[in-house]
Amino acid sequence: MRRNRRVKILATLGPSSSDQETIEKLYRAGADVFRINMSHTDHALLNTLVGRIRAVEESVGRPIGILADLQGPKLRVGTFADGSVMLENGAPFILDADAAPGTIDRVHLPHREILEALQPGHRLLLDDGKIRLVVQQASATRANCIVEVGGKLSNRKGVSVPDTEIPVGALTPKDRKDLEAALDAKVDWIALSFIQRPDDLAEVRKITRGRAGVLAKIEKPQAIDRLPEILELSDALMVARGDLGVEMPLERVPGLQKQITRAARRAGKPVVVATQMLESMISAPVPTRAEVSDVATAVFEGADAVMLSAESAAGEFPVEAVETMDRIAQEVERDPNYRAIIHAQRAEPEATGADAISAAARQIAETLSLAAVVCYTSSGATGLRASRERPSVPVIALSPVVGTARRLSLAWGLHCVVSEDAHDEEDMVDRACRISYSEHFAKPGQRIIITAGVPFGTPGSTNMLRIAFVGSDGRGGI
Repeated sequence: MRRNRRVKILATLGPSSSDQETIEKLYRAGADVFRINMSHTDHALLNTLVGRIRAVEESVGRPIGILADLQGPKLRVGTFADGSVMLENGAPFILDADAAPGTIDRVHLPHREILEALQPGHRLLLDDGKIRLVVQQASATRANCIVEVGGKLSNRKGVSVPDTEIPVGALTPKDRKDLEAALDAKVDWIALSFIQRPDDLAEVRKITRGRAGVLAKIEKPQAIDRLPEILELSDALMVARGDLGVEMPLERVPGLQKQITRAARRAGKPVVVATQMLESMISAPVPTRAEVSDVATAVFEGADAVMLSAESAAGEFPVEAVETMDRIAQEVERDPNYRAIIHAQRAEPEATGADAISAAARQIAETLSLAAVVCYTSSGATGLRASRERPSVPVIALSPVVGTARRLSLAWGLHCVVSEDAHDEEDMVDRACRISYSEHFAKPGQRIIITAGVPFGTPGSTNMLRIAFVGSDGRGGI
Protein backbone atom coordinates (compact mmCIF):
# COMPACT_ATOMS: atom_id res chain seq x y z
CA MET A 1 0.00 0.00 0.00
CA ARG A 2 1.37 3.35 -1.04
CA ARG A 3 0.24 6.66 0.50
CA ASN A 4 -0.44 9.60 -1.79
CA ARG A 5 0.96 12.12 0.70
CA ARG A 6 4.19 12.78 2.57
CA VAL A 7 2.92 13.94 5.96
CA LYS A 8 2.03 11.08 8.31
CA ILE A 9 -1.14 10.57 10.37
CA LEU A 10 -0.97 9.51 14.01
CA ALA A 11 -4.27 8.08 15.31
CA THR A 12 -5.06 7.48 18.98
CA LEU A 13 -6.75 4.20 19.89
CA GLY A 14 -9.55 4.09 22.46
CA PRO A 15 -13.07 2.79 23.11
CA SER A 16 -14.17 3.66 19.55
CA SER A 17 -11.21 2.01 17.87
CA SER A 18 -9.74 -0.83 19.93
CA ASP A 19 -10.93 -3.86 17.97
CA GLN A 20 -8.74 -5.28 15.24
CA GLU A 21 -11.26 -4.68 12.46
CA THR A 22 -11.47 -0.95 13.25
CA ILE A 23 -7.68 -0.66 13.61
CA GLU A 24 -7.30 -2.11 10.11
CA LYS A 25 -9.96 0.27 8.77
CA LEU A 26 -8.07 3.18 10.35
CA TYR A 27 -4.82 2.04 8.74
CA ARG A 28 -6.41 1.62 5.32
CA ALA A 29 -8.06 5.04 5.72
CA GLY A 30 -4.63 6.61 6.23
CA ALA A 31 -3.29 6.12 9.77
CA ASP A 32 0.47 5.44 9.70
CA VAL A 33 1.21 5.27 13.44
CA PHE A 34 -1.06 4.35 16.35
CA ARG A 35 -0.94 6.09 19.73
CA ILE A 36 -1.80 4.25 22.94
CA ASN A 37 -2.62 6.68 25.76
CA MET A 38 -1.29 5.18 28.99
CA SER A 39 -3.52 7.51 31.02
CA HIS A 40 -6.42 5.22 30.06
CA THR A 41 -4.68 1.91 29.33
CA ASP A 42 -3.61 -0.84 31.73
CA HIS A 43 -0.84 -3.26 30.85
CA ALA A 44 -3.16 -6.07 29.77
CA LEU A 45 -4.96 -3.76 27.32
CA LEU A 46 -1.60 -2.38 26.13
CA ASN A 47 -0.44 -5.88 25.17
CA THR A 48 -3.78 -6.64 23.54
CA LEU A 49 -3.67 -3.47 21.43
CA VAL A 50 -0.07 -4.06 20.39
CA GLY A 51 -0.99 -7.63 19.37
CA ARG A 52 -3.91 -6.36 17.28
CA ILE A 53 -1.78 -3.69 15.57
CA ARG A 54 0.88 -6.30 14.74
CA ALA A 55 -1.84 -8.57 13.31
CA VAL A 56 -3.02 -5.69 11.10
CA GLU A 57 0.61 -5.06 10.11
CA GLU A 58 0.86 -8.66 8.92
CA SER A 59 -2.47 -8.38 7.10
CA VAL A 60 -1.54 -5.23 5.15
CA GLY A 61 2.13 -6.15 4.69
CA ARG A 62 3.47 -2.77 5.79
CA PRO A 63 5.45 -1.71 8.93
CA ILE A 64 3.25 0.22 11.39
CA GLY A 65 4.57 2.38 14.20
CA ILE A 66 3.21 2.29 17.76
CA LEU A 67 3.59 5.18 20.21
CA ALA A 68 2.97 4.71 23.96
CA ASP A 69 2.14 8.07 25.54
CA LEU A 70 3.05 8.18 29.25
CA GLN A 71 0.65 10.02 31.55
CA GLY A 72 3.23 12.14 33.38
CA PRO A 73 2.63 13.89 36.72
CA LYS A 74 -1.05 14.74 37.05
CA LEU A 75 -1.44 17.60 39.52
CA ARG A 76 -4.89 17.93 41.11
CA VAL A 77 -6.57 19.66 44.04
CA GLY A 78 -8.21 17.57 46.78
CA THR A 79 -11.92 17.18 47.50
CA PHE A 80 -14.56 19.53 48.90
CA ALA A 81 -17.00 18.86 51.73
CA ASP A 82 -19.91 19.65 49.38
CA GLY A 83 -18.28 18.37 46.17
CA SER A 84 -17.61 21.86 44.78
CA VAL A 85 -17.42 25.59 45.60
CA MET A 86 -18.04 28.77 43.62
CA LEU A 87 -15.00 31.06 43.74
CA GLU A 88 -15.66 34.78 43.32
CA ASN A 89 -13.26 37.19 41.59
CA GLY A 90 -11.06 38.97 44.10
CA ALA A 91 -11.81 36.56 46.97
CA PRO A 92 -8.98 35.05 49.06
CA PHE A 93 -8.41 31.32 48.68
CA ILE A 94 -5.86 29.02 50.31
CA LEU A 95 -4.14 25.90 48.98
CA ASP A 96 -2.59 23.92 51.82
CA ALA A 97 -1.17 20.61 53.03
CA ASP A 98 -4.19 19.85 55.25
CA ALA A 99 -6.03 16.76 53.96
CA ALA A 100 -9.37 17.87 55.46
CA PRO A 101 -12.23 18.40 52.93
CA GLY A 102 -12.18 21.79 51.24
CA THR A 103 -14.44 24.79 51.84
CA ILE A 104 -15.12 28.13 50.14
CA ASP A 105 -11.92 29.42 51.81
CA ARG A 106 -9.40 26.59 51.20
CA VAL A 107 -8.64 23.20 49.66
CA HIS A 108 -6.00 20.52 50.04
CA LEU A 109 -3.18 20.50 47.46
CA PRO A 110 -1.71 16.97 47.76
CA HIS A 111 1.55 17.95 46.10
CA ARG A 112 4.02 19.17 48.70
CA GLU A 113 6.57 19.85 45.95
CA ILE A 114 4.31 22.55 44.44
CA LEU A 115 3.74 24.30 47.77
CA GLU A 116 7.50 24.32 48.39
CA ALA A 117 8.21 25.81 44.95
CA LEU A 118 5.51 28.52 44.81
CA GLN A 119 6.52 32.18 45.13
CA PRO A 120 4.46 35.38 45.49
CA GLY A 121 3.20 36.46 42.08
CA HIS A 122 3.10 32.90 40.65
CA ARG A 123 -0.13 31.88 38.91
CA LEU A 124 -2.10 28.67 39.46
CA LEU A 125 -4.46 27.59 36.70
CA LEU A 126 -7.23 25.23 37.79
CA ASP A 127 -9.60 23.10 35.70
CA ASP A 128 -7.79 23.57 32.34
CA GLY A 129 -7.25 27.27 33.00
CA LYS A 130 -10.90 28.14 33.66
CA ILE A 131 -9.97 29.41 37.16
CA ARG A 132 -6.89 31.53 37.84
CA LEU A 133 -5.30 32.21 41.23
CA VAL A 134 -2.34 34.45 42.04
CA VAL A 135 -0.10 33.65 45.03
CA GLN A 136 0.17 36.43 47.65
CA GLN A 137 2.13 34.58 50.34
CA ALA A 138 3.73 31.12 50.23
CA SER A 139 5.29 28.66 52.63
CA ALA A 140 6.14 24.95 52.52
CA THR A 141 2.64 24.07 53.78
CA ARG A 142 0.28 26.70 52.35
CA ALA A 143 -0.18 29.30 49.64
CA ASN A 144 -2.43 32.30 50.27
CA CYS A 145 -3.95 33.31 46.94
CA ILE A 146 -6.33 35.82 45.39
CA VAL A 147 -8.91 34.60 42.88
CA GLU A 148 -8.15 36.48 39.66
CA VAL A 149 -10.67 34.57 37.52
CA GLY A 150 -13.36 32.73 39.45
CA GLY A 151 -15.86 29.99 38.73
CA LYS A 152 -17.00 26.60 39.93
CA LEU A 153 -14.22 24.41 41.34
CA SER A 154 -15.05 20.78 42.05
CA ASN A 155 -13.25 17.71 43.37
CA ARG A 156 -9.85 16.70 41.96
CA LYS A 157 -9.66 19.30 39.19
CA GLY A 158 -6.28 19.69 37.51
CA VAL A 159 -3.68 22.25 38.53
CA SER A 160 -1.15 23.93 36.22
CA VAL A 161 1.70 26.08 37.49
CA PRO A 162 3.11 27.91 34.44
CA ASP A 163 5.43 30.20 36.45
CA THR A 164 6.81 27.50 38.75
CA GLU A 165 9.49 24.92 38.09
CA ILE A 166 8.60 21.85 40.12
CA PRO A 167 11.71 20.07 41.44
CA VAL A 168 10.52 16.57 40.48
CA GLY A 169 11.14 14.53 37.35
CA ALA A 170 8.59 13.95 34.62
CA LEU A 171 8.52 10.20 35.36
CA THR A 172 6.10 9.16 38.11
CA PRO A 173 6.14 5.64 39.65
CA LYS A 174 3.18 4.77 37.39
CA ASP A 175 5.11 6.04 34.36
CA ARG A 176 8.11 3.85 35.21
CA LYS A 177 5.92 0.75 35.31
CA ASP A 178 4.13 1.79 32.11
CA LEU A 179 7.46 2.49 30.41
CA GLU A 180 8.81 -0.97 31.24
CA ALA A 181 5.54 -2.58 30.08
CA ALA A 182 5.64 -0.62 26.81
CA LEU A 183 9.26 -1.59 26.16
CA ASP A 184 8.44 -5.24 26.90
CA ALA A 185 5.59 -4.98 24.39
CA LYS A 186 8.13 -3.65 21.84
CA VAL A 187 6.44 -0.34 21.05
CA ASP A 188 8.41 1.93 18.71
CA TRP A 189 8.05 5.32 20.38
CA ILE A 190 7.71 6.53 23.98
CA ALA A 191 6.09 9.96 24.46
CA LEU A 192 7.06 11.79 27.64
CA SER A 193 4.58 14.30 29.12
CA PHE A 194 5.11 17.56 31.04
CA ILE A 195 8.84 17.86 30.40
CA GLN A 196 10.42 20.84 32.17
CA ARG A 197 14.15 20.24 31.70
CA PRO A 198 16.60 18.12 29.69
CA ASP A 199 17.23 15.90 32.74
CA ASP A 200 13.67 14.55 32.40
CA LEU A 201 14.64 13.03 29.05
CA ALA A 202 18.00 11.72 30.24
CA GLU A 203 16.23 9.53 32.79
CA VAL A 204 13.98 7.98 30.12
CA ARG A 205 16.87 7.45 27.72
CA LYS A 206 18.75 5.58 30.42
CA ILE A 207 15.81 3.17 30.80
CA THR A 208 14.96 2.76 27.10
CA ARG A 209 18.60 2.17 26.03
CA GLY A 210 17.67 2.60 22.38
CA ARG A 211 14.83 0.08 22.47
CA ALA A 212 12.34 2.79 21.44
CA GLY A 213 12.49 6.35 20.16
CA VAL A 214 11.91 9.05 22.80
CA LEU A 215 9.41 11.74 21.84
CA ALA A 216 9.32 14.91 23.97
CA LYS A 217 5.91 16.55 24.34
CA ILE A 218 6.35 20.32 24.47
CA GLU A 219 3.53 21.61 26.67
CA LYS A 220 5.13 23.72 29.42
CA PRO A 221 6.76 27.19 29.33
CA GLN A 222 9.87 25.73 30.99
CA ALA A 223 10.28 23.37 28.00
CA ILE A 224 9.99 26.26 25.53
CA ASP A 225 12.78 28.08 27.37
CA ARG A 226 15.05 25.02 27.05
CA LEU A 227 13.97 23.81 23.65
CA PRO A 228 17.48 23.45 22.13
CA GLU A 229 18.71 21.23 24.98
CA ILE A 230 15.49 19.17 25.01
CA LEU A 231 15.69 18.74 21.23
CA GLU A 232 19.27 17.56 21.56
CA LEU A 233 18.27 14.72 23.92
CA SER A 234 15.05 13.66 22.17
CA ASP A 235 14.41 11.65 19.00
CA ALA A 236 11.25 13.57 18.10
CA LEU A 237 9.03 16.41 19.37
CA MET A 238 5.29 16.88 19.76
CA VAL A 239 3.58 20.27 19.80
CA ALA A 240 1.08 19.39 22.56
CA ARG A 241 -1.19 22.37 22.01
CA GLY A 242 -3.76 21.45 24.66
CA ASP A 243 -1.66 21.94 27.78
CA LEU A 244 0.53 24.49 26.02
CA GLY A 245 -2.58 26.62 25.51
CA VAL A 246 -3.50 26.28 29.20
CA GLU A 247 -0.10 27.24 30.58
CA MET A 248 0.64 30.00 28.06
CA PRO A 249 -1.55 32.70 26.45
CA LEU A 250 -3.61 31.09 23.69
CA GLU A 251 -2.52 33.68 21.15
CA ARG A 252 1.10 32.53 21.52
CA VAL A 253 0.41 28.91 20.58
CA PRO A 254 0.36 29.31 16.75
CA GLY A 255 3.73 31.08 16.79
CA LEU A 256 5.19 28.48 19.16
CA GLN A 257 3.90 25.72 16.87
CA LYS A 258 5.92 27.20 14.00
CA GLN A 259 8.96 27.75 16.21
CA ILE A 260 8.96 24.14 17.47
CA THR A 261 8.26 22.69 14.02
CA ARG A 262 11.09 24.61 12.40
CA ALA A 263 13.56 23.77 15.18
CA ALA A 264 12.80 20.05 14.78
CA ARG A 265 13.09 20.27 10.99
CA ARG A 266 16.50 21.96 11.25
CA ALA A 267 17.64 19.17 13.56
CA GLY A 268 16.27 16.50 11.24
CA LYS A 269 14.02 15.04 13.93
CA PRO A 270 10.32 14.20 13.43
CA VAL A 271 7.78 16.70 14.79
CA VAL A 272 4.10 15.95 15.46
CA VAL A 273 1.36 18.59 15.71
CA ALA A 274 -1.37 17.46 18.10
CA THR A 275 -4.59 18.36 19.95
CA GLN A 276 -8.02 19.40 18.68
CA MET A 277 -7.10 19.17 15.00
CA LEU A 278 -10.54 17.88 13.99
CA GLU A 279 -12.22 18.21 17.40
CA SER A 280 -15.77 18.67 16.07
CA MET A 281 -15.56 15.24 14.39
CA ILE A 282 -15.87 13.64 17.82
CA SER A 283 -19.62 14.10 17.33
CA ALA A 284 -20.02 15.28 13.72
CA PRO A 285 -19.23 13.55 10.40
CA VAL A 286 -17.58 16.68 8.97
CA PRO A 287 -15.10 19.15 10.50
CA THR A 288 -15.39 22.92 10.69
CA ARG A 289 -13.68 25.08 8.07
CA ALA A 290 -11.34 26.42 10.77
CA GLU A 291 -10.24 22.86 11.65
CA VAL A 292 -9.50 22.11 8.00
CA SER A 293 -7.35 25.25 7.86
CA ASP A 294 -5.60 24.21 11.08
CA VAL A 295 -4.60 20.82 9.68
CA ALA A 296 -3.57 22.46 6.40
CA THR A 297 -1.33 24.96 8.22
CA ALA A 298 0.57 22.13 9.94
CA VAL A 299 1.03 20.36 6.59
CA PHE A 300 2.18 23.56 4.84
CA GLU A 301 4.66 24.10 7.69
CA GLY A 302 6.28 20.74 6.91
CA ALA A 303 5.35 18.88 10.10
CA ASP A 304 6.19 15.18 9.93
CA ALA A 305 2.85 14.08 11.35
CA VAL A 306 -0.55 15.38 12.41
CA MET A 307 -2.37 13.65 15.24
CA LEU A 308 -5.93 12.69 16.09
CA SER A 309 -6.76 12.28 19.79
CA ALA A 310 -10.36 11.87 20.95
CA GLU A 311 -11.51 12.08 17.32
CA SER A 312 -10.26 8.52 16.67
CA ALA A 313 -10.16 7.24 20.28
CA ALA A 314 -13.63 8.06 21.56
CA GLY A 315 -15.45 9.84 18.74
CA GLU A 316 -18.44 8.64 16.76
CA PHE A 317 -16.59 8.86 13.41
CA PRO A 318 -13.02 7.56 13.90
CA VAL A 319 -12.52 6.23 10.35
CA GLU A 320 -14.10 9.32 8.79
CA ALA A 321 -11.77 11.55 10.84
CA VAL A 322 -8.71 9.75 9.44
CA GLU A 323 -10.11 9.85 5.90
CA THR A 324 -10.76 13.60 6.26
CA MET A 325 -7.26 14.29 7.51
CA ASP A 326 -5.85 12.21 4.65
CA ARG A 327 -7.83 14.20 2.05
CA ILE A 328 -6.77 17.56 3.54
CA ALA A 329 -3.10 16.53 3.51
CA GLN A 330 -3.25 15.30 -0.08
CA GLU A 331 -4.89 18.51 -1.26
CA VAL A 332 -2.34 20.71 0.52
CA GLU A 333 0.57 18.77 -0.97
CA ARG A 334 -0.89 19.32 -4.46
CA ASP A 335 -1.16 23.07 -3.87
CA PRO A 336 1.25 25.08 -6.07
CA ASN A 337 2.46 27.04 -3.02
CA TYR A 338 3.35 23.92 -1.02
CA ARG A 339 6.70 23.12 -2.64
CA ALA A 340 7.82 26.75 -2.47
CA ILE A 341 7.09 26.93 1.27
CA ILE A 342 8.80 23.60 1.98
CA HIS A 343 11.81 24.59 -0.10
CA ALA A 344 12.15 27.99 1.62
CA GLN A 345 12.43 26.32 5.03
CA ARG A 346 14.95 23.66 4.02
CA ALA A 347 17.92 23.59 6.39
CA GLU A 348 21.51 23.57 5.20
CA PRO A 349 23.15 20.14 5.53
CA GLU A 350 25.58 19.64 8.37
CA ALA A 351 29.27 19.25 7.54
CA THR A 352 29.24 15.45 7.47
CA GLY A 353 29.61 13.01 4.61
CA ALA A 354 26.20 11.42 5.29
CA ASP A 355 24.42 14.79 5.32
CA ALA A 356 26.16 15.92 2.16
CA ILE A 357 25.19 12.70 0.37
CA SER A 358 21.53 13.02 1.43
CA ALA A 359 21.43 16.64 0.23
CA ALA A 360 23.11 15.68 -3.04
CA ALA A 361 20.69 12.78 -3.60
CA ARG A 362 17.75 15.14 -3.21
CA GLN A 363 19.23 17.71 -5.58
CA ILE A 364 20.16 15.14 -8.24
CA ALA A 365 16.75 13.46 -8.01
CA GLU A 366 14.94 16.77 -8.49
CA THR A 367 17.30 18.01 -11.25
CA LEU A 368 16.99 14.78 -13.26
CA SER A 369 13.29 14.14 -12.37
CA LEU A 370 14.13 10.71 -11.05
CA ALA A 371 11.36 8.33 -9.97
CA ALA A 372 12.52 7.92 -6.36
CA VAL A 373 15.30 8.25 -3.82
CA VAL A 374 16.08 4.84 -2.27
CA CYS A 375 18.09 4.84 0.95
CA TYR A 376 19.45 1.83 2.77
CA THR A 377 19.17 2.53 6.49
CA SER A 378 19.94 0.15 9.33
CA SER A 379 19.78 2.45 12.36
CA GLY A 380 17.32 4.89 10.77
CA ALA A 381 19.73 7.85 10.68
CA THR A 382 20.04 7.84 6.87
CA GLY A 383 16.26 7.65 6.51
CA LEU A 384 15.82 10.68 8.77
CA ARG A 385 18.44 12.61 6.79
CA ALA A 386 16.56 11.86 3.57
CA SER A 387 13.29 12.97 5.22
CA ARG A 388 14.90 16.18 6.50
CA GLU A 389 15.67 17.17 2.90
CA ARG A 390 11.92 17.15 2.08
CA PRO A 391 12.53 16.10 -1.57
CA SER A 392 9.81 16.51 -4.20
CA VAL A 393 10.35 12.90 -5.33
CA PRO A 394 9.29 9.87 -3.26
CA VAL A 395 11.71 8.40 -0.70
CA ILE A 396 11.88 4.64 -0.09
CA ALA A 397 13.64 3.64 3.13
CA LEU A 398 14.92 0.06 3.00
CA SER A 399 15.91 -1.44 6.33
CA PRO A 400 16.85 -4.96 7.41
CA VAL A 401 15.64 -4.07 10.92
CA VAL A 402 11.86 -4.22 11.30
CA GLY A 403 12.01 -1.98 14.39
CA THR A 404 13.77 0.72 12.36
CA ALA A 405 11.16 0.55 9.60
CA ARG A 406 8.37 0.87 12.17
CA ARG A 407 10.04 3.81 13.90
CA LEU A 408 10.62 5.62 10.60
CA SER A 409 6.92 5.37 9.75
CA LEU A 410 6.54 8.59 11.77
CA ALA A 411 8.95 10.55 9.54
CA TRP A 412 7.82 12.78 6.67
CA GLY A 413 7.80 11.24 3.21
CA LEU A 414 9.38 7.88 4.05
CA HIS A 415 7.85 4.77 2.49
CA CYS A 416 9.41 2.10 4.69
CA VAL A 417 10.13 -1.41 3.45
CA VAL A 418 11.71 -4.23 5.44
CA SER A 419 14.39 -5.84 3.28
CA GLU A 420 17.60 -7.68 4.04
CA ASP A 421 20.77 -5.65 3.59
CA ALA A 422 22.59 -5.66 0.26
CA HIS A 423 25.41 -8.17 -0.12
CA ASP A 424 27.36 -6.20 -2.71
CA GLU A 425 26.94 -3.24 -5.07
CA GLU A 426 25.15 -5.22 -7.76
CA ASP A 427 22.70 -6.62 -5.22
CA MET A 428 22.20 -3.09 -3.81
CA VAL A 429 21.16 -1.73 -7.22
CA ASP A 430 19.07 -4.76 -8.13
CA ARG A 431 17.20 -4.81 -4.82
CA ALA A 432 16.50 -1.06 -4.90
CA CYS A 433 15.17 -1.23 -8.46
CA ARG A 434 13.00 -4.28 -7.83
CA ILE A 435 11.42 -2.73 -4.73
CA SER A 436 10.87 0.63 -6.48
CA TYR A 437 9.10 -1.28 -9.26
CA SER A 438 7.07 -3.64 -7.06
CA GLU A 439 5.97 -0.82 -4.75
CA HIS A 440 4.76 1.16 -7.82
CA PHE A 441 7.20 4.06 -7.52
CA ALA A 442 9.17 3.43 -10.73
CA LYS A 443 8.30 2.04 -14.15
CA PRO A 444 10.68 0.26 -16.55
CA GLY A 445 12.99 2.79 -18.18
CA GLN A 446 12.82 5.27 -15.30
CA ARG A 447 15.79 6.04 -13.09
CA ILE A 448 16.21 6.07 -9.32
CA ILE A 449 19.01 7.28 -7.07
CA ILE A 450 20.34 5.06 -4.29
CA THR A 451 22.22 6.01 -1.12
CA ALA A 452 23.99 3.35 0.93
CA GLY A 453 27.03 2.70 3.05
CA VAL A 454 30.10 0.67 2.22
CA PRO A 455 31.00 -1.71 3.75
CA PHE A 456 27.42 -3.01 3.59
CA GLY A 457 25.69 -3.80 6.87
CA THR A 458 27.62 -1.16 8.83
CA PRO A 459 25.23 1.30 10.55
CA GLY A 460 25.98 5.00 10.15
CA SER A 461 28.34 4.65 7.19
CA THR A 462 26.35 6.30 4.36
CA ASN A 463 29.01 7.19 1.81
CA MET A 464 27.72 6.14 -1.64
CA LEU A 465 25.41 7.55 -4.34
CA ARG A 466 24.32 5.54 -7.37
CA ILE A 467 21.91 6.32 -10.23
CA ALA A 468 20.29 3.24 -11.75
CA PHE A 469 17.78 2.42 -14.50
CA VAL A 470 14.80 0.20 -13.74
CA GLY A 471 14.83 -2.59 -16.33
CA SER A 472 11.86 -4.06 -18.17
CA ASP A 473 11.61 -6.85 -15.60
CA GLY A 474 11.97 -4.43 -12.67
CA ARG A 475 15.61 -5.36 -12.13
CA GLY A 476 18.40 -2.80 -12.01
CA GLY A 477 20.81 -1.55 -14.61
CA ILE A 478 23.42 1.18 -14.79
